[in-house]
Amino acid sequence: MATAEAVTVHDLTVAYRDKPVLWDIDLAIPAGTLTAIIGPNGAGKTTLIKAMLGLLPLAAGSVAVFGRPYQEQRRLVAYVPQRGSVDWEFPTSALDVVTMGTYGQLGWVRRPGPEQRRRALHCLDQVGMADFAGRQIS
Repeated sequence: MATAEAVTVHDLTVAYRDKPVLWDIDLAIPAGTLTAIIGPNGAGKTTLIKAMLGLLPLAAGSVAVFGRPYQEQRRLVAYVPQRGSVDWEFPTSALDVVTMGTYGQLGWVRRPGPEQRRRALHCLDQVGMADFAGRQIS
C-alpha cells in the first residue's frame, strides 16, 4: 500500500530580484518519515525550506501538504529556524519551543494549556529528549 505524501513540491522556482536561485524543484516527502535536506553551504537548503513555508515568495511552482495547498494547511506545519536567527538569551525551555508548534492551532490570543504541554512532552519523549524538557535552549 502506498504511503500518502505529507509534502509535495512541484516545479518550484525561487528568485531574488528576478534572478532564479532555485528552479524546477520537485520533491515528495512521505507521511510518517524523517527527511534530511543535505548539501554544501550556499546550495539553497534554507532557501528551499523558507520557500516551502511561504516565508519567501515562489516565482513558480506549488507546495502542497497532505494534498492541499500549503496556505490551506499551514496550521499543520511548525518551523524552528537555524541557530543564527534565535535569541539564545531569551529564557525558554525545550518544552516551550516544542509547545510553540501548537500556536497555529490556538491562534494569537489563547495560550497553550496542560493538554498542549502534555502533547509536546510526548513529542520530546518520542525523540529521546524528554529529560531536556525543562532545560533552557542553548
